[in-house]
Amino acid sequence: MDRRVVITGVGGLCGLGTDAASMWKEMREGRSAIGPIANSELHDLEGMTGAEIKALPQHDINRKQFVSMDRFSLLAVLAAREAMRQAGLSWDEGNAHRFGATVGVGGLGWDVMEETYRALLLDGARRVGILAVPKTMPSAAAGQVSLSLGLRGPVFGVTSACASANHAIASAVDQIKLGRADVMVSGGSDAPFAWGVLKAWEAMRVLSPDTCRPFSADRKGLVLGEGAGMAVLESYEHATRRGATILAEIAGVGLSADAFHIAAPSVEGPASAMRACLADAGLNAEDVDYLNAHGTGTKSNDQTETAAIKRVFGNHAYSMSISSTKSTHAHCLGAASALEMIACVMAIQEDVVPPTANYREPDPACDLDITPNVPRERKVRVAMSNAFAMGGTNAVLAFRQV
Repeated sequence: MDRRVVITGVGGLCGLGTDAASMWKEMREGRSAIGPIANSELHDLEGMTGAEIKALPQHDINRKQFVSMDRFSLLAVLAAREAMRQAGLSWDEGNAHRFGATVGVGGLGWDVMEETYRALLLDGARRVGILAVPKTMPSAAAGQVSLSLGLRGPVFGVTSACASANHAIASAVDQIKLGRADVMVSGGSDAPFAWGVLKAWEAMRVLSPDTCRPFSADRKGLVLGEGAGMAVLESYEHATRRGATILAEIAGVGLSADAFHIAAPSVEGPASAMRACLADAGLNAEDVDYLNAHGTGTKSNDQTETAAIKRVFGNHAYSMSISSTKSTHAHCLGAASALEMIACVMAIQEDVVPPTANYREPDPACDLDITPNVPRERKVRVAMSNAFAMGGTNAVLAFRQV
């Protein structure tokens, strides 16, 4: 039996806000959270821009767990707890083994990693914190979500750079469809504002000196952000049996690899993932109302993605609404497609397409309707979310109104 998978709760935080509702409000209105990075130890990196979470929300995480987490795990736990509250779910000894979690991350516990190296190499320390290893491991976010919520079913981390959250959600869908779980908490998290990480991105010469302007001819590159987004996924039967409010259905998943270049994008890899997603969902190209583009704001990504969209959607590419919400929350790496999942779910809920902010100049190579600067009211029955990562790892999700 092919089990349908639905979303019954979402949670998140990023530079736009510290819960899903406040994030969506800012995304919907096209208000950007990008500005000077102020709260990190940047040393010689003055004047760098990003989308920071200025202050974390109040929470009741117990101190024992709190001190065992690096920032990326903490963000994941906060988002997961919000999603579970909205879903109205709780576990007990009878069902905990049917609840699991998958969390996508682009990196690891950078804060602890940097503190450790600075202590050892600069300050002459002979020992480091006893929890350095469990804080830094990429799977820590998934493990901490499991600990916080009491989930004892399938729990693991997923990492595929900027497509990590979509891959994590796709993996969670598989667990439910295969009957290994009834409920999966899934999404992504990342906290990249550490000196060494920013130096590495600076060396690639892809960072914008001011803001993120996807698809605009005067774009100068991407901007980094931090955040987390999580969703509660359930089998349709499980959700309806308990009378849950269903926000959207995950209609299809499309995965592919470029096998082309470790950093440069291709057209065929993303096109293949979008085609696979449509086929998996049983959708025609004309069924898609809104596409949340990967849209990083680099010249190569935006032009390549536009070409891939045209290849898959043909004439309908000019009829559907497209936007890149990275123009508001920046590129949150492993969390990016999780935040964009929330944008797709809320677009379906409210029949509003969030805009591509900061847009100023048309680019003839990016000539689709990218919803510049202001939101658009339209019926959104099906939304698609693109995530195309370095290494050529592509993951596309389709969401459908229920």
